[in-house]
Amino acid sequence: MKKTLSVLLAVIMILCIVSCNKVDKTGAWENATYRRDKEFGDGAKTVQVEVKADDQSVTFTIHTDKETLGDALLEHNLISGDDGPFGLYVKFVNGIEADYDKDQTYWALTKDGEMLNSGVDGVKVSDGEHYELTKK
Repeated sequence: MKKTLSVLLAVIMILCIVSCNKVDKTGAWENATYRRDKEFGDGAKTVQVEVKADDQSVTFTIHTDKETLGDALLEHNLISGDDGPFGLYVKFVNGIEADYDKDQTYWALTKDGEMLNSGVDGVKVSDGEHYELTKK
């Protein structure tokens, strides 16, 4: 009985790992590069970046030695955009586009739910921080 219960518990855990933290490939997520939580890098600092769009989200755990959030995200091709007078204007996060000129959407940058007054280029990262990039 114990062996059967152990096997059943292991199967449930594997199914949860495979299916948990996965977003549907619909709407904004149709062109997403990653649709489930993922880890990147091997640096000394660890930060988490939650990407939110269409009421779904994934979290990237990034291990980096980079100084800024922008550099840490660029290092793993998680963002792209255009250089502007205020730094990088992020248009793509995880392959998901937000372009104000096209459809009046943009990427909002927050730290632990609080809006930041700078872009990804100006955010110095420290170990253990949590950021959110939300398509608005």
